[in-house]
Amino acid sequence: MSRSIVITGGAGLVGQNLVARLKAKGYDRIVSIDKAAANSAVLKEQHPDVEVIVADLASDDGWQEKLNGIDALVSAHAQIGGLVPDEFVRNNITASERLVAAARAAGVPYLVNISSSVVNSMAVDDYTETKKAQEKLVAASGIPQVILRPTLMFGWFDRKHVGWLARFMEKAPVFPIPGSGKYLRQPLYVGDFCDVIVAAVERRIEGAYNITGQERIDYIDLIRAMKKATGAKTPIVTIPYGLFKAMLKTYGLFSRNPPFTEKQLKALTTPDVFEVIDWPGIFGVRATPLDEALAETFRHPVYSKIALQF
Repeated sequence: MSRSIVITGGAGLVGQNLVARLKAKGYDRIVSIDKAAANSAVLKEQHPDVEVIVADLASDDGWQEKLNGIDALVSAHAQIGGLVPDEFVRNNITASERLVAAARAAGVPYLVNISSSVVNSMAVDDYTETKKAQEKLVAASGIPQVILRPTLMFGWFDRKHVGWLARFMEKAPVFPIPGSGKYLRQPLYVGDFCDVIVAAVERRIEGAYNITGQERIDYIDLIRAMKKATGAKTPIVTIPYGLFKAMLKTYGLFSRNPPFTEKQLKALTTPDVFEVIDWPGIFGVRATPLDEALAETFRHPVYSKIALQF
């Protein structure tokens, strides 16, 4: 039986990993819609049988017709980092408003609404506030859906967070850690998250679920585990929080879209503990142990070498 799915933000971290799992499940019509041309080219190179559309959901038209007759829609587009508030509004809110309107017009029967754990966070920044608004407007669409709120993700094609940190570690003479580094993290392997998405689509699961990494680890220990998985030799050093903040501020003067900002530093050090539910049992998937997931991420002969653009 032919099965079809559309993924917005399909050339991003989640989309790139999700495509491979959907193909293994027999989906023979997969459409990716993403405004990042370079990252879309990476997806097309890895999966030439996938229809890849380069379009900005917030302004472009023509992509709407791809929603007709599909089995499910995965809303995975998001503005995650950056320094310009309007970009978060445009890509997290305006784009989602237009997507919801198109999905309702096309009669999309099921939607995977990828939100974020930050909607339950104490942090206040452009990403957090616009993701809260995004979740609410998509949830109010009336389309049968599941809301998934993942924590910090890592895996193949990771351009930010752990992936960027690993590439930084390869180049830097030392790896700086702000303050003590004792900031609790609950990282989630994107491969596991994609398995959750596939299970939700297959079983038409509805409701809202916090998909949190099953293992709690301090940031500094996560970096040490990453160093072990990559085989890097770079020494890890702690530096005063104020000095680290000043370094980021200086870097921001020379980069319009830095991979790590002062606001993200504040979010990193915000003491959040996210709910851990039995999502492996609910969705019938395996939670990959952290060390195993890091090894898979950084030792794959092909995917570990591909870094998406910012």
